[in-house]
Amino acid sequence: MGFAFTDSASYLYTSESVTEGHPDKLCDQISDAILDAILAKDPEARVACETCVTNGLVVVMGEITTNSYVDVSRVIRDTIHGAGYNDPDFGFDSKSCGVIVSLQEQSKDIALGVDSSQEAKETGSRNDDPDKIGAGDQGMVVGFACNETAELMPLSIALSHRLCERLAYVRKEGLIPYLRPDGKAQVTVEYSYGVPKRIEAVVVSTQHSPEVSQEVIERDITALVINEVVPKNLLDNNTKVFINPTGRFVVGGPVADTGLTGRKILVDTYGGVARHGGGPSPAKTQPK
Repeated sequence: MGFAFTDSASYLYTSESVTEGHPDKLCDQISDAILDAILAKDPEARVACETCVTNGLVVVMGEITTNSYVDVSRVIRDTIHGAGYNDPDFGFDSKSCGVIVSLQEQSKDIALGVDSSQEAKETGSRNDDPDKIGAGDQGMVVGFACNETAELMPLSIALSHRLCERLAYVRKEGLIPYLRPDGKAQVTVEYSYGVPKRIEAVVVSTQHSPEVSQEVIERDITALVINEVVPKNLLDNNTKVFINPTGRFVVGGPVADTGLTGRKILVDTYGGVARHGGGPSPAKTQPK
């Protein structure tokens, strides 16, 4: 069975996802790429790395404790290129954007909470036992699962993710060559007593080159994205489909909006269905 917020026979629930070229998600990827590069060389590293992007500029800041060396600027540019910002015509690209890196060593006061747990400090025991390792300061972690989908995620967020994944696929494979990296998807599911009944609405917004018409975009996104992702048995004559509802999405990515690490925490978890502890998951690790 699914989740239920109400005892009503029917209710709607909406979740959204974003593509890899969305400014916030670009920041998440940059922070994660730096984390991965450091841990590959130093598994004992401690990393808290935040990223901000805006028109023509990337700023990376945070606290990192490691014995390794990583070319952070190169990791940043490679990540931007991989997300699809590799053409000056997009207004933001990996080669020409400015990069500012401001990283420092982790505070020794914070490290005290990671080196040893409070119990280990009080008893004077060694830290060989993983239970004796500290976790830093306070934090909340929320876990959730349901059987609406094979990935045990709510249907609304699972379908939103699949739509964004498909957008990236058709762009990179050249199936829809005029697409650009930024985009997002939103799915509204109608539930009946906690069980998904039908899709009420699907929204897909995707950045595109200036010469393509809205008619062509609607045709291609419907045929090559929505019809390939959304189960037909959940669609009916009353399902609403909106494709680039503003009518134009040429200017996108960091040119259009500032991005920030951790601003898509509900996209990254359960689409708003479950509670969230508040902290972002990208580029955070405190291993012993």
